[in-house]
Amino acid sequence: MAKVSINIATGSIQKEDLVVGIDLGTTNSLIAFINPDGHPQVINDTGKGVLVPSVVHFNADGSLTVGNEAKTFLVTDPTHTIFSVKRLLGRSYQDIKDHADFFSYKIIDDGTEGLVRIQVDNTFYTPIELSSLLLKELKERAEHALKTKITRAVITVPAYFNDSQRGATRDAGKLAGLDILRIVNEPTAASLAYGIGLNSEETKTIAVYDLGGGTFDVSILRIQNGIFEVLSTGGDTFLGGDDFDRAIVNYWIEQNKLNHTEVFLNQKLAQQLRLKAEEAKKALSTQNIFNGLVGNIPCAITKTTFEDLITPKVNQTLDHCKNALQDAQLTVNDIDEVVLVGGSTRTPLVKQKIANFFGKPGQDQLNPDEVVALGAAIQADILAGNRKDILLLDVTPLSLGVETMGGLMDVIIPRNSKIPTKAGRQYTTSIDGQANMKIAVYQGERDLVQENRKLAEFDLKNIPAMPAGLPKVDIHFLLNADGILTVQAHELRSGTKQEVEIKPSYGLTDQEVERMLLESIQHAGEDINQRMLIEARTEGEQMVYITEQFLSKHQHTLHKVEIEGTTHLIKSLKDTLNSGNKDLILKNMNQLNEFTRPFAERVMDQAIAQTMKGKAIK
Repeated sequence: MAKVSINIATGSIQKEDLVVGIDLGTTNSLIAFINPDGHPQVINDTGKGVLVPSVVHFNADGSLTVGNEAKTFLVTDPTHTIFSVKRLLGRSYQDIKDHADFFSYKIIDDGTEGLVRIQVDNTFYTPIELSSLLLKELKERAEHALKTKITRAVITVPAYFNDSQRGATRDAGKLAGLDILRIVNEPTAASLAYGIGLNSEETKTIAVYDLGGGTFDVSILRIQNGIFEVLSTGGDTFLGGDDFDRAIVNYWIEQNKLNHTEVFLNQKLAQQLRLKAEEAKKALSTQNIFNGLVGNIPCAITKTTFEDLITPKVNQTLDHCKNALQDAQLTVNDIDEVVLVGGSTRTPLVKQKIANFFGKPGQDQLNPDEVVALGAAIQADILAGNRKDILLLDVTPLSLGVETMGGLMDVIIPRNSKIPTKAGRQYTTSIDGQANMKIAVYQGERDLVQENRKLAEFDLKNIPAMPAGLPKVDIHFLLNADGILTVQAHELRSGTKQEVEIKPSYGLTDQEVERMLLESIQHAGEDINQRMLIEARTEGEQMVYITEQFLSKHQHTLHKVEIEGTTHLIKSLKDTLNSGNKDLILKNMNQLNEFTRPFAERVMDQAIAQTMKGKAIK
């Protein structure tokens, strides 16, 4: 007799493979699933609400409080209450030091660029560990509500999360006891929730504007024949509704002539002001004046003042929209629909500016807090094998490549390449008998690696001793569907292999991201000239090395005039290598090449004749 599992919570036949979708948010997190009717549904366990505050409190007895109940401790016990931990994922202290006073808990600055750690009493936690506590709470709520064990999930992240942050999110899922099937971009998930493109005959180009509590993302998507293709992405991993709250708090501090440093040293007061600012922000969506009180501090603000305060931040999001359109080689006239995601899009000024920018109002029929989780549930359903009518294609936001001689960036996977993807290139050694090859992996848009971000470095060892230029080393980049990079190096003649999964020790700051993208355009001309100079210098140095090796090896077969002439030309080339004059370097290289070619060919012919002596050619 066959056994059939019945879900007593829903009354439906229980699927063996229930995969949930999770929106791990900065301010709130949600979990969703596909209900018996085939529709995505957020989970509201025991009436606590669908939004689970992304807050963890460490109690005096060592126990934990997560979610709704933990939020009350933001004021009563701020130093033991962790919030906005998503902002710390994959980041170093250097990345967040300018925002350190935003956090009421202790973030450790160890003087390195390693991942941040959070100290609670005498215990230290990583953002990965803290995020896993949130994910575990979501998992337990889903198991309680659905009366079934949850082991597999899809988790969403901002489209602009880098490799380190995506890896940290996956690791947090593992710590929570979840098999993370896919890391999905939040805007992509939101488009699924709206069902745009489910009609296979429909073709649309849409912009997904996602302004959450701590992050902002914009994605330009083209939907055709049921295929969701991300044409470009942009955003800022340190921009969101929290910044609106911060602007209000700073305004109240100035209005009341308070000392900014003293306020934020008083963690309880700082949190009270932050929560009051959040209350004011929400109230001003429907009223023109807000009046409140924190202790003896009057907290009043008008809608006009609030909008003046946040206009620079909103304009920053529109700049990212403009860049995303340029990357996609589109204009606002090419956008058929604009989808609004994230609680901060409820702010009237945000809606107004988006409508003005795109020339059409943003769609907000669905709850902007829930759309990402709902879309994640649909993606989970696809991965569970229940839906085969949708294919998702994402892109990588920054170029990936390796360092070549002279400190140049050789791009292997260009920015905005579709993922998953695999690309490679062949390299060789520059020195005779070279046994190891150092492979340094970078992320960024500039021609010089020093302007880009270093992801990892490793050595391909035990290359058999061969003359320079003879070994053939294939370097392949594999970028999986989660945006995690694996680098493979393979010396073809010997079969020597090395593989490394890139897990960067720290994340990009917002300033670095903006600099990489903006400066790559601003300095394109000088970058090209500098690259050409470096390539000429590198080639010149290589020619000097090879020619000196040739002279040393074949002195006995060369004429005196040949040796003297070659030595003179080598010196001339050496003297110009640091001149900064590309053309002069190339000129001296050509003179050396032309002078040495006749007797180099003669020596080679003699060597071949000697090798073949006494051997018959069959």
